[in-house]
Amino acid sequence: MGVKRDFNVKVINTEVVAAMLPMQEHWLPQSNLDLLLPPVDVGVFFCYQNPIISGKPKFWSFESMVSVLKVSLAETLVSYYAFAGELVQNLAGEPEILCNNAGVDFTEAWADVKLKEINFYNPDESIEGKLVPKKKNGVLAVQVTQLKCGGVVLACTFDHRVADAYSANMFLVSWAEIAQSKPLSQLPCYRRSFLFPRRPTYYDPSIDSMYLPISALKQETTNIDHDDQIISRIYYVKSEEINRLQSLVNCNSNTKFTKLKTFSAFLWKTIASGTMEITKSANSKNFKLGIVVNGRSRLLRDGDEEQARVLKGYFGNVVSIPFGDKKVEELKEKSLSWVASEVHEFLERAESKEHFLGLIDWVENHRPEPALARIYATNEEGHAVVVSSGQQFPVRKIEFGWGEAVFGSYHFPWAGKSGYVMPMLSPKGNGDWIVYMHMLKSQVDLVEATASNVFKPLTADYLNLE
Repeated sequence: MGVKRDFNVKVINTEVVAAMLPMQEHWLPQSNLDLLLPPVDVGVFFCYQNPIISGKPKFWSFESMVSVLKVSLAETLVSYYAFAGELVQNLAGEPEILCNNAGVDFTEAWADVKLKEINFYNPDESIEGKLVPKKKNGVLAVQVTQLKCGGVVLACTFDHRVADAYSANMFLVSWAEIAQSKPLSQLPCYRRSFLFPRRPTYYDPSIDSMYLPISALKQETTNIDHDDQIISRIYYVKSEEINRLQSLVNCNSNTKFTKLKTFSAFLWKTIASGTMEITKSANSKNFKLGIVVNGRSRLLRDGDEEQARVLKGYFGNVVSIPFGDKKVEELKEKSLSWVASEVHEFLERAESKEHFLGLIDWVENHRPEPALARIYATNEEGHAVVVSSGQQFPVRKIEFGWGEAVFGSYHFPWAGKSGYVMPMLSPKGNGDWIVYMHMLKSQVDLVEATASNVFKPLTADYLNLE
């Protein structure tokens, strides 16, 4: 059976789920690294087959699933109380979290489509506005949708200014653990003192090339043709292809490149090469590629086990986005190993304790003016793509009692014109990758035309959906 391109989703019920224990209202300040995030929402969704197919007892009706989700969510919000609050501006005009237990909008819905009929390859058609909720209030919104086959899609949308992907992953794992009456494997930590600026502040001038105040943005905007809007696609990449590319870049290099660096280099070169083939005017243009770096492990003091334990559970944003900026012509003509070396070089600048301490100090020197990563300043000349590693995305751990998720993905159709790519491990556990892409249509077309042997459209057949 093929995909069903047009299906209806009917909202059955919407209510607010708050933390099950009362809490004293208080303010939770944003760290300097939180203040670098623009006001964008990030979605994530998980797909479950009919529990009977998974060999689970018949008592798992949709109503019983919803009940477990709501009760366990209420308990999870006791520890993750920031997700039950609201983001409010303080007197300086900066956002702060009002931890008032206002709760989370929880929507129950029904869709007239079977799980195997959902067009996962094109989430703009099947996921956006249907299965992932639009957050209207607070910091987090949840939607659980029953499908015609008895399967279920669980989706969340959260405010990126409050949590990065690492923090969202912690919350999701904790929610699933509580649903199954398991002890929490990781408690969240809100100790902003770990990210306090130094006195006196100091940062390397290279940070000025990575971040900029909003007031420094150019006023003119880049016009994008109607036919070249940003679109979303989801692919799978076989483990053999990932290993082949990694072997290719490592065979003639003294540096041993990771799979993520290899993948990022391949994507950078592929798009640049295709762009140059289509239009010679692109030869002199620059093409930026950034990679999101998690700073938790970089901020550790040697031998400080207590700090390591706390930072491992730190809830908030602890990320930096270093990037490379190269001519399209150069990326095409140079070898893949050379491109991987460039990726390695710009990443090295951010993979240190001093970089993150300097970034914290840089924000302090520019407050209260908002700032953002320069690669997101899309009104600058040239195109840009950001790769965010989702290798820790815990699809197989998000189990509430009725079977493991057969698929899960982030969904980030933000309004900016910089591309966003999230490679994740396949739920099949075989070393394959799932790759979510949100890029210019022309770039997606180039990837499909020139690298179809690597990027395969995600299908129900690949996921073995029944």
